[in-house]
Amino acid sequence: MTKLLEKAFEEASKLPEMDQNVLAKWVLDELHSERSWTTTFAESEDILEKLADEAMAENRKGKTSPLNTEQL
Repeated sequence: MTKLLEKAFEEASKLPEMDQNVLAKWVLDELHSERSWTTTFAESEDILEKLADEAMAENRKGKTSPLNTEQL
């Protein structure tokens, strides 16, 4: 465990029990969400590569136009 994480846990341990539980649930939810995104992106690598190839092919054929950031 890093020193910073140890310090965070030390500070969190000073909170009332209810606040500790809220913080713990938030941390666990964030960790689960991060794992889910990592898995999702890893599984979609082939799909993203195919979409990128299609976009590059359309660009080579002149079927694209520059992005106008003023219109965003």
